[in-house]
Amino acid sequence: MKEKFDVMGMTCASCQAHVDKSVRKVDGVKDCNVNLLSENMEVEFDETKTNPQEIIAAVQKGGYDAKLQQETTQENTIVSTNKRKDEDLKKRKQELIASFIFTIPLFYLSMGSMMNWPGIPSIFLGHHNMMIFALTELLLCLPVLFINGHYFKGGFKSLFHLAPNMDSLIAIGSGASVVYSLYAMYMMAFYMGRGQLDLAHQFHMDLYFESAAMIVTLISLGKYFEARSKKRTSDAINSLMELAPDQATVLENGVEKIVGINDIQVGDLVVVKSGESIAVDGKIVEGSTSVDESMITGESIPVDKTVGDLVIGSTTNQNGRIVVETMKTNAQSTLSQIIALVEEAGNSKAPIARLADVISGYFVPAVIGIALVTLLAWLILGQSFHFALTMAISVLVISCPCALGLATPTAIMVGTGRAAKMGLLIKNAEALETASKINMMVFDKTGTLTRGTPEVTDAMFKNEEDKAYAISLEAMSSHPLAKAIVNAQDVALKNVISYEEIAGEGIKGIVDHKQVLAGNKKLMDHFHIMIENDVDYASEGKTPLYFAIDNQYVGVMALQDEIKPGAKELIADLHQRGIKTMMLTGDNERTAKAIASQLDMDYRAEVLPQDKERIVHELQDEGYKVGMIGDGINDAPALTRADVGVSFTSGLDIAIESADLVLMKNDLHDLVVAFDLSKATIKNIKENLFWALFYNAICIPVAAGLFYPSFGWKLSPMLGSFAMSFSSVFVVSNALRLRFFKDKHPHHEAVEENQKHEATMSLKPESKQPTITKTNCDKIVKIEGMMCDHCQQHVAEALNAIKNVEAEVNLEAGEAYLEVFSNDVTDASIQEAVEKAGYKVTDIIVHKKYQEKDYDLVVEVNGMFCKNCENHVRQALNDIDGVSADVALFEGKAYIKCEKEVSYELIKEAIAKAGYQAGEIKEVRKMLHLGKKKNEKTMDIEGMMCEHCVARVSQALNDIDGVEATVSLDHHQANVKLTGNVSDEALTQAVVDAGYKVKGIH
Repeated sequence: MKEKFDVMGMTCASCQAHVDKSVRKVDGVKDCNVNLLSENMEVEFDETKTNPQEIIAAVQKGGYDAKLQQETTQENTIVSTNKRKDEDLKKRKQELIASFIFTIPLFYLSMGSMMNWPGIPSIFLGHHNMMIFALTELLLCLPVLFINGHYFKGGFKSLFHLAPNMDSLIAIGSGASVVYSLYAMYMMAFYMGRGQLDLAHQFHMDLYFESAAMIVTLISLGKYFEARSKKRTSDAINSLMELAPDQATVLENGVEKIVGINDIQVGDLVVVKSGESIAVDGKIVEGSTSVDESMITGESIPVDKTVGDLVIGSTTNQNGRIVVETMKTNAQSTLSQIIALVEEAGNSKAPIARLADVISGYFVPAVIGIALVTLLAWLILGQSFHFALTMAISVLVISCPCALGLATPTAIMVGTGRAAKMGLLIKNAEALETASKINMMVFDKTGTLTRGTPEVTDAMFKNEEDKAYAISLEAMSSHPLAKAIVNAQDVALKNVISYEEIAGEGIKGIVDHKQVLAGNKKLMDHFHIMIENDVDYASEGKTPLYFAIDNQYVGVMALQDEIKPGAKELIADLHQRGIKTMMLTGDNERTAKAIASQLDMDYRAEVLPQDKERIVHELQDEGYKVGMIGDGINDAPALTRADVGVSFTSGLDIAIESADLVLMKNDLHDLVVAFDLSKATIKNIKENLFWALFYNAICIPVAAGLFYPSFGWKLSPMLGSFAMSFSSVFVVSNALRLRFFKDKHPHHEAVEENQKHEATMSLKPESKQPTITKTNCDKIVKIEGMMCDHCQQHVAEALNAIKNVEAEVNLEAGEAYLEVFSNDVTDASIQEAVEKAGYKVTDIIVHKKYQEKDYDLVVEVNGMFCKNCENHVRQALNDIDGVSADVALFEGKAYIKCEKEVSYELIKEAIAKAGYQAGEIKEVRKMLHLGKKKNEKTMDIEGMMCEHCVARVSQALNDIDGVEATVSLDHHQANVKLTGNVSDEALTQAVVDAGYKVKGIH
């Protein structure tokens, strides 16, 4: 199992390495990923051998502390992490200010007395005031050391655990300065007591209190800037979190109620007004709108949505009121999954980071060793202890394992965050690194390079009758090519008696007692049928299907799956970047070759689904780093096998789950953007690692005094601590440059700008068209006093502020058109709102949407209070066979059209079952025209799902002597004409024998 832990006390890459090493020693731990930047770790372990408590104990034994994340907070992990970072930043700032309050006067006193700076009180000057000077420096230094005591506490603790870290270097360096300064003070006192002022003065020059204070203060300054920069690395995640609204309006029993987003459950109805963020992932059950999904997909063009369409939480409803049925809670939402993926990717470790991990494990012990060697070497060479100690302390404080530890995770976090904002979901750091090395990209053809919806381009039959036989057989198949043929041709289907699929060849069957064949050339050869058409469709990239009746060739249809826009440009872009491309398709050799030649790429034809994974494996064996892009179930094994698997959000869940990279906008060009971003991120990591290694490689020898004999170069501990602090700031700042990564592809930018322009132009007229008009509104409010657009806006704002009301105001007509969602909204409240805005209501009219003369029946309905009630009654009536109903809430009436005779009792019963009460039923038009002849019957049939079912039912009924039947899938009915004496029982039995159920005969 896997668990996440918060780790406390890590300050550098050496800490990270020691925590990792401590946890991996625990028996049962399979893998451990420690992240210095996020201050957490993810541990995979065998729960039968160990448990979280043992893992925490191992961390504590290593000199640090850890807690299970779910034990530390009930909030979202990211929110708690951000809160902790804010508190840490605030604490660092306070400590930094306090440190400078004491360090600045200490530094000025120390340096000013030596360099004769102005403003130094005379009490601190001269040999006779040496002890006053030393005690004052000590008193100014002690608060600084106390404020920054965590360096000493953590540093020496790690040292005692034989796991020294950066704090250990600071503690040893600063501590050595203080200890030596205290020794110098005692020697000053010793010689002053004996009147030997010259000897006392020599030790007076060996005081390092200001160095000790400056070291920890400057390091704290660097740490503050580092913490501030590190906080910005998670800006992408924070901006994603800000997309989700805190509250939403839920519809309960027709009443709107505002609740917290985390309180919304699956099945709840959420009301979203124009301009509001959609709170949940769900399905529209009422209303229509345009939705801005750019914050999730990156696509700038709004998407039209209506009843039955799915919507994504945190996207924006641009116009119109909609009601959404919740399908996922906030924790399960698309946005939450994106945030989790981005966080997981940011916390994961790239293979390139292993070098830094290895170096970090040995870095601090090596630095301590170099410092000791430096001290001893200079003493042996005859330099003073003061000189040797200065050099040793400089080595300790200039060495920077922090920059090494931050080089990779900062770039990974910023890179994956930037990818998410560009519509690219990268699941882990390894995929991000590997993507930069891809040199072979394999494409599934259907749905990836092509639209995945074939269309009929050619049809040649000897006569229309043969064509009808062919299409009737194709109607039995669920294959995409068959569906395309049936959808493209408008013919009366014949009776299919039998149907059989022949794998890899086509289909055959008996249609009206004739044998019909439909399939590829293999099928025709199998039945020894000579193809009379000599057109080479395959060379044009088309798929030909041949047809034969009673072993005689009768015709051909050619279909083509259109290449997606941007596919050619994508292949060209990949080739330009040195990436080879290959298309995998089940098409025959000639068709595959034609499509591949259009795209200028390699191909493999007649590839079976199970062969895709094998081909990817073969390419890897040839030395290629292989990327695979696909969106179907049969692509999942190949996506898993590939070095980087890529899928679209439009793909199936199993394909998305198997992929390492998900293109949220379903735009092929984003594949190039992902590769470019991957290379930019890896380049950034290499820059960071180079700087960290180069910095230490240059600065440590300088600090040790290696160049002192030749050039006189040496480094003071204060300058060393300053340089060390800002090396980490440099690394983090360099990583933050990735936030400004942009798609530099000029063609795509032009296309994108054109799309934006077209979208803007298409939206302009719509923005002027009100969604609520005089013809579809519930109430018309006549208003006096409106003179200008400003007045119109005031009235609109006043009316829309009324709960359960949406309004459009027509300035020219002096009217407002209201859609009212509850009977709680009274005319008095409408009038009050308008008059408060400074205008006068002259009349409020209930708009009659429906005219009685257009309907057969008008039914009074009691008990409706809101639009939800209206919908319930409408649905209940429309569920009655032969009834089409409209319902008007404010009239309290239902308007019914009847396709056949319907009893009043059935209507009243349906309304009562919906929870309402039917009143008077008025017959507007006589329904004599709905009567049937005695020899005609309608059968209601349950269980039909496709055209194959229709054919079976049709065959079953028409096999009865004296029966002529026509079956409708849309109405789930069979219209039967009787030419003989046939009972209802015989009709029912025939349908039951065919495998279906008869609900009624009338």
